[in-house]
Amino acid sequence: MSAFARLRLFRPILAGATLRDRAFACFGALMGIGLSAVIGGLAAADFNHLIWIVPPMGASAVLVFAVPASPMAQPWPTIGGNMVSAAIGVSIAHLMPVTALSAGIAVALAIGAMSLLRCLHPPGGAAALVGLFIGGSSSLLFPFVPVGLNAVVLVSSAWLYHRLSGHTYPHVPAPPKPARDLPWTISKADIAATLDEVGEAFDIGAADLEGLVRHIERRAVARSYHALTCADLMVENVIGVPEDAPAEQARALLVKRDIRRLAVVDAAGRLVGAISLRELLRPTGIVLDLMTPAATATPTTPAIDLLELYARDRVHSVFIIDEARRPVGVVTEADWLHVLTRGLG
Repeated sequence: MSAFARLRLFRPILAGATLRDRAFACFGALMGIGLSAVIGGLAAADFNHLIWIVPPMGASAVLVFAVPASPMAQPWPTIGGNMVSAAIGVSIAHLMPVTALSAGIAVALAIGAMSLLRCLHPPGGAAALVGLFIGGSSSLLFPFVPVGLNAVVLVSSAWLYHRLSGHTYPHVPAPPKPARDLPWTISKADIAATLDEVGEAFDIGAADLEGLVRHIERRAVARSYHALTCADLMVENVIGVPEDAPAEQARALLVKRDIRRLAVVDAAGRLVGAISLRELLRPTGIVLDLMTPAATATPTTPAIDLLELYARDRVHSVFIIDEARRPVGVVTEADWLHVLTRGLG
């Protein structure tokens, strides 16, 4: 096996994971577990009678340091999941003998309780077993000390460490960009319906999933249409009107040509504005006094950049101008819809 092939075997299986993130996770776990053990030891009056750090904290460290964006790695699942599960294990130990059946019952009840309390945390299953196995000989304080104490120190360490590593913890999903500037969008309802249809649980929050979908949408659109320029879409025969023309002339031209917006040009043929029927409700005066700014682009502008103009500025026509600001073409929403319809078909 080549060295390159061997390196591929050690690629992280987590989406988005990098070697830097894994290195930071290792150092974070070293700090978090070490600090939890030291503080737990200080709280233990007698090492022979009180565990100073519980094994589930090792699994919790994997989550809070290696996958801090996971919903199951957040502070409440980490602290609440471990404590609730440990309490269930201790309770079962006081109610029935430690057997294979009681072990199964402890873990099953822990999963149910964590789910109901919105603190599902995989190491909680181990915490339930630890509480069960030592519960008969320990006090009811075990879920609080050392389990709760360990979890609080670990979460505090993760909070401090991730401030240095560049990750946010507790994880706050970045708000997804508005979907209205896309030619087609995937809604929250589509995501929820798809998850119901697939019938699987994924270790990602709904807000993070929506954000990823938005980014994927934009990348897919850019990949599909990045090669198109305004020169590829524009209609070259731009219908314009002189800036000193009577308003009635502009109105008659709009109605005759059945278009939504006219280019307004000066004596040198340069684009100075645009005008539509909305500005001509009372066609009096000259065009110069009634026109509004025109949305413009150049022939080499990527056509996909026009989508933001349509959505943000709510324009219907973008005039394509040359270096001298003379209109050489126009791209309307209808032109873009024709391209998208052709692409979808």
